[in-house]
Amino acid sequence: MQLSVTGHHIELTDALRSYVEEKIKKIERHFDHVTNVHVILSVERHQQKAEATVHVSGADVFAYKLDDDMYAAIDGLIDKLDRQIIKHKEKIQKRARGNGNKAAVAAEMPE
Repeated sequence: MQLSVTGHHIELTDALRSYVEEKIKKIERHFDHVTNVHVILSVERHQQKAEATVHVSGADVFAYKLDDDMYAAIDGLIDKLDRQIIKHKEKIQKRARGNGNKAAVAAEMPE
């Protein structure tokens, strides 16, 4: 997985960069096919903004979070991304299984 972290109107410290890297690992635990993650940390007026685009097999997932604290914004961002990644993974698994309801398929088949 390739991770890029950039900052707009904010000095990107090593602590922020390592915090993002640590939190992104949570997403990798739930879905193995993450190829690229781009995280942008910025300050807009008095709000801290964390946004990310995650490229996975079959889709691009985008989320952002505004908060007073940058670390809280990163936590909220990761939670949003995690929910979206899990939903995408379930959608892929459901598609791979087909209908998944064998009883309904068996009832439709003539004997």
